Amino acid sequence: MNRHLYKIMLMGGLIFILSITIVNVWYRGRQSMGQQMVHDIQQLHDIFTRIHEQCTILGFDYQKNPINFLNVVQFTSSEVGPMNLAHPHKWQGPYMQDNPHVQGLEYQIVRTKKGYFITPGQGVTLPNRKVIGRDINLDEHADIETLMVSDEQLAFDGHPLAAKITVHEGVEKINNAALKEYMQTDL
Repeated sequence: MNRHLYKIMLMGGLIFILSITIVNVWYRGRQSMGQQMVHDIQQLHDIFTRIHEQCTILGFDYQKNPINFLNVVQFTSSEVGPMNLAHPHKWQGPYMQDNPHVQGLEYQIVRTKKGYFITPGQGVTLPNRKVIGRDINLDEHADIETLMVSDEQLAFDGHPLAAKITVHEGVEKINNAALKEYMQTDL
């Protein structure tokens, strides 16, 4: 009888330790991923601020633009990736050796009616288990600034998982056809 009780207690202890380990790994993984996203978003915001100060960002080609061009050294047009610049000759790239990504997906620049925002890419699962593009729709009407204040939406531990970036004032209203003509003028 003692042997049987001993085995049950040993198995119960092992299951308890295994359960604690699994919960700990899961929690720390979410924490680590969230902290990395906060860091990446801040780093990207700083880079795009620098690019705007040097080159003047006019806008982006699409409503959702992958950030996969910060490792470009030089280019010959006024566009690098989907980003349109007023002064491309002032580009000081590469701004990063490797373009950042999370869960194997690139970060993106999203255009809304309230401006341009850096966000995790389509399909990324946030630390709160919501998925960009499924649970959080970042279309033209999205109020990203409001989403950024809630850990239940687009924030982690009180830190936003998105950042607004500056583009040349008034350019957001220029349609794509007129953008090429506008870029030819000296700002």
